[in-house]
Amino acid sequence: MFFPRAVSTVSRSAALVQSARQYASASTTVQVPLNLHGIDGRYATALFTAASKKKALDAVEADLTQVKSLLQRDPKLRSFLETPLADRNAKLEGVKSILAKGKYSELTQNFFNVLADNGRLDQTSKIIAAYEQLLTAARGEVAVTVTSAKELDAKLSRQLRDILQRSNLIEKNGKLIITNKVDPQILGGLVIDLGEKTIDLSVSSKITKLNRILAEAI
Repeated sequence: MFFPRAVSTVSRSAALVQSARQYASASTTVQVPLNLHGIDGRYATALFTAASKKKALDAVEADLTQVKSLLQRDPKLRSFLETPLADRNAKLEGVKSILAKGKYSELTQNFFNVLADNGRLDQTSKIIAAYEQLLTAARGEVAVTVTSAKELDAKLSRQLRDILQRSNLIEKNGKLIITNKVDPQILGGLVIDLGEKTIDLSVSSKITKLNRILAEAI
């Protein structure tokens, strides 16, 4: 479990050590859908484990969405929290200001206090993204980003969803979550990003390949 801010510095440090040990042992009792690596992956997994045990996965997701939105609206605050050069105590005060701007669960508040104590607030955005990955996997969702020169209409979106759903790129029971990103620079066609896979069917890509072939032929 995470520990309240009211604990003294010495006792809180000891509590954090105990907390880390509890997470290490608790991970065997909670089904984690993905094995994430790196600092952000470890913290996100710890948070997922704690939230899962408290049946608070959705509540923590809502909290992190609030934090993510706040950091997007306030680039200066994000830069301050995520720079490794800022003073740790000053960052703790920054966290307090974030938490004061919304209603957050005790689990989320204590989690950010732990990040501040451990000097890991510079990983905030990465940890949030990693937690979202874990939730997506736990729900059997498959995130797909489709980039087009202009916004896709409803009919084309349905056709694309049906094609992807029938393809071997998606597991049989996978739930497609499609996001349409508009980028006029691709000129036409589509660029489909699915996990680590990219299917580039854009006109700009075809022109680039044609130019390369012509350049080699000259």
